[in-house]
Amino acid sequence: MDIVATLGTEKTTIHLTSVQVVQDLLPQNAVLVTDENVAAAWPAFADTRKTIVVPPGEGSKRIPTFERVLESLAEAGADRSTPVVAWGGGVVGDLAGFAAGSYMRGVPLIQVPTSLLAMVDSSVGGKVGIDLAAGKNLAGAFVAPKDVYVATEFLATLPEREFRAGMAEVIKYGFIMDAPLLDTLGGDLQPLVARCIALKVRVVDEDPYETLGRRAILNFGHTVGHAIEHATGYGPVLHGEAVAIGMVVESRLAHLLGLAREELSSEVERVLAQHGLPTRIPEGLTPEQLLAAMRRDKKAKAGRLGFSLVSEPGKCTLVRNVPEEAVLRALSNS
Repeated sequence: MDIVATLGTEKTTIHLTSVQVVQDLLPQNAVLVTDENVAAAWPAFADTRKTIVVPPGEGSKRIPTFERVLESLAEAGADRSTPVVAWGGGVVGDLAGFAAGSYMRGVPLIQVPTSLLAMVDSSVGGKVGIDLAAGKNLAGAFVAPKDVYVATEFLATLPEREFRAGMAEVIKYGFIMDAPLLDTLGGDLQPLVARCIALKVRVVDEDPYETLGRRAILNFGHTVGHAIEHATGYGPVLHGEAVAIGMVVESRLAHLLGLAREELSSEVERVLAQHGLPTRIPEGLTPEQLLAAMRRDKKAKAGRLGFSLVSEPGKCTLVRNVPEEAVLRALSNS
């Protein structure tokens, strides 16, 4: 099964397939970028091509590792026709994608996601980048992958905590644009993944470079989530876990702004808790700390905060100029 997405003038084909087919179809001259955990779990796959291995975790989405990947591509003799294959979770996809867009001013990118989060979200849509000390994903670009190969077999070696974190992004799709999806969360995984990819493609095709506001709905939970990641040092709280907490806080914010009924945050919290996801801000973090981090969020304009807020399951919109007092109240109730 193939799904085609468009990022500007660039087309991406998402192939729902098997690990063996991926291995057979990847160009022989490709250079794989992966992390230590994925390389160790799939040694036969890693041995098929030149491979650059980085440490696992958000800490690799920083300038030193980015530089190392670029230097490794040069040492491997990569030229402008050499595809870079981002083989891993969201961190690898962002890092390798940014490297592919930067090396020799751009070489072909192929995404082979191995985590649930990367399969349903970060591998599709072309947003790549790395973190700066000031905040998450503040250095990056839009780099459309030529192909995305999604093989759910890779999830067999994914740690349970990482799988649960990926479910946060799946649940997000239900609340922002497909309420009936929330009734299928315990079903067959492959069609669920395909459904989420189709939803992401629909939004990306409508707003490829996030200029119209439509694509911003994909950031439900992310403004607060990114602030939590930043405040905890990018590591103790996984991205999906931070987004889960963010969805609860931001649904409470929607109520405070008069956009949603009071029960919405309880509904969001219940669904997330059913899938083993955290719903409370970690101890030791203050609302003021998180607010300071949010001021650096990409949706903030002229110092005013913006949030993608759900009014009811299946409906979400970008809301700008959100008063900081309301944000502090939503955070204080968590």
